[in-house]
Amino acid sequence: MRKNNFIKLFKLASLLFVFNVFNLPVKSSSALAAWALKSDGVLELKTKSDAKLKAYFQKANKSYGDRFWIDFKGELSNPRTIKGNGPIKEIRLGKPVQGLTRLVIEFESNKKINPHNWKLIGIDKNNWRIKLAAFPKNDFQTISEGNFSSSNNLKKRSDYFVNLKNNIALANLPNVKKNKFYVVIDPGHGGPDSGAIGIGGLRETDVVLDVSKIVTNILNKKGVKVKMTRTNEIDLDLGPRVSMANNTKADIFVSIHANASVGKKRNINGLETFYYSGWKGRLLAEKIQKQIIKVSPGSPDRGVRRGSYFVIKQTNMPAVLVEIGFVTGKLDGSRLSKDMHRERVAYAIARGILEYLERIG
Repeated sequence: MRKNNFIKLFKLASLLFVFNVFNLPVKSSSALAAWALKSDGVLELKTKSDAKLKAYFQKANKSYGDRFWIDFKGELSNPRTIKGNGPIKEIRLGKPVQGLTRLVIEFESNKKINPHNWKLIGIDKNNWRIKLAAFPKNDFQTISEGNFSSSNNLKKRSDYFVNLKNNIALANLPNVKKNKFYVVIDPGHGGPDSGAIGIGGLRETDVVLDVSKIVTNILNKKGVKVKMTRTNEIDLDLGPRVSMANNTKADIFVSIHANASVGKKRNINGLETFYYSGWKGRLLAEKIQKQIIKVSPGSPDRGVRRGSYFVIKQTNMPAVLVEIGFVTGKLDGSRLSKDMHRERVAYAIARGILEYLERIG
């Protein structure tokens, strides 16, 4: 199968959920309990709790139209094909190998699909959602099987998911001892100091404050004590930021910024993380940089670098300054203007921090 014709949708958490699938006994029942492909192009799934899924997309060939499919643990008792309508040729449910159920959605050959921004989102432990395409109004009638009404007890949802717009899963993040660590998150700039101004008037201060709040939310829910240097648009000098970290004897200090190129060149994009000194500072920077690159495909990796910025030079603990993209860049700026991408970046930063805290114990 040619590489450019086949895409494995492999992203984590608020991105695309993809998990390992293990072989099960022949008689095991399917983890897929219900599904609905709605007229707005949204596919909804109901599964057994904590089901493990793999999702794929394949471009059309001489035999098939564009196809999207998901594999579930357990075998289907009744393989079947359901005739589609509008842009959908058919929907197939089958057993590709022992121990698996496969749900295949095949599009009509004249329907060209771009899957690169698709995201399979966990709503709770049993329910999933992915928007496959923007179907024209009245062009497609909903096709579904199964009952969605008896969903699991959503009172437990806050234990599993961050209460954010896209319900980022906490269960996939490293665990650290509750209330053991103290972290200071520093949203750069603020108030009259807007920082960099990007495409369409995108302001650094707004972007980094939003990201910092989400990082704080995630870390709090994982049992980490967090203090933000600012929580709104106030004028805050560099000295008080450092003093806050030093006076609270924080374990780490993370300053979040967005970049801008000289002359606002749209072709300049990229992510980088700075530290001042010490192996712990470098380790923290490496952990964060590795994660933010994962959620920003196509944006250049500008690496982990030494820097002498005041806020990381004057702090008494391991400290880093993260540049989460160029607000002036065509790629980065467009992404940073979107809530969903900010959540991805925040999740990545939080993961990097938790991996570091887990490492140092």
